[in-house]
Amino acid sequence: MCVELLTYADLGARLDISREAARSLARRRRLPRSRSEDGKALVSVDLSALRYTPRPRKGRRADPIDASMAKIEAIKTGAFKAEIARLEDVAAAYRSVFERERERADRLAVELLQATAETKAVNAWAAQLEDEVAALRSGRRPGGSLAGHAARRLGHLAAFIVQADRAART
Repeated sequence: MCVELLTYADLGARLDISREAARSLARRRRLPRSRSEDGKALVSVDLSALRYTPRPRKGRRADPIDASMAKIEAIKTGAFKAEIARLEDVAAAYRSVFERERERADRLAVELLQATAETKAVNAWAAQLEDEVAALRSGRRPGGSLAGHAARRLGHLAAFIVQADRAART
């Protein structure tokens, strides 16, 4: 009967089990335990009297990564492909909405540029009309009487208004 003081790691190595399994075994068998100077747990065990054969490992696969990859491939063939197709349809729908809105924004930008140009033309026309009215009010035109000159200016002003009105309608 040879009793040895072993750490859980050493006991696991002797029995070919993990450290956690050795700890569990020591608890189940109620083996005497103590602490070493460095704070590790020591188990007093008689290896010749300890008849322990590890249980076969259940549910453990040879390579869990290969099993996971096989599951992923199986899922890919069915559900993932359907989900990918659905997401591609949703993306195509969003893309068409995006294209439509971009075309609408381009049309609005062109309309805004046209409105800006028309506003500048109207402002220039209004400034010209204000100059004409100011000239008529002041009556300071060289050559000719004030009444004759005013009549000519009014005629030109009326023709200019009609011309601008026709341009605005087209």
